[in-house]
Amino acid sequence: MATSWITRPETTADLAQIREVNLAAFPTSHEADLVEALRADRQAWIPSLSWVTEAPDGSIAGFALLTRCHVDGSPALTLGPCAVRPEHQQRGAGSAAIRAALDAAREQGENLVLVLGHADYYPRFGFTPASGHSIRPPFDVEDKYMMALALDPALPVPTGTIHYPAAFGV
Repeated sequence: MATSWITRPETTADLAQIREVNLAAFPTSHEADLVEALRADRQAWIPSLSWVTEAPDGSIAGFALLTRCHVDGSPALTLGPCAVRPEHQQRGAGSAAIRAALDAAREQGENLVLVLGHADYYPRFGFTPASGHSIRPPFDVEDKYMMALALDPALPVPTGTIHYPAAFGV
């Protein structure tokens, strides 16, 4: 059964439900706590790049977050956490939130998005190994899991080491 998802930027009224979505989607509170720490980081947080997917009943089904990071001295974005309530998983709620967040970033003139994640999931959005852009994480990880997406391939993509917001703890 296909669902027509409604996506939109988060509002202050969504904060408790966003936490609930992250708590339901992951085995610990780590991702929910990370979202709140990122929201409190004025250098990382970009309010218009935190997106939710609404279920048909108006509740929050999915969530995708883009925050500011850097590649050496150049601004970039990092994708995550992304979460979907278990009852809505495998139905497109997560993909809808991610696509909406990426579209919003593109419309705001952002160009580079980085993600550390499942090598079989994120390529559907255009992500490829970051090493292909001469971008590397500040930790050891298998190449296929650290991915990058240039939102406007006509623009230059910075090279170097990723510098994450402090909330990530790396």
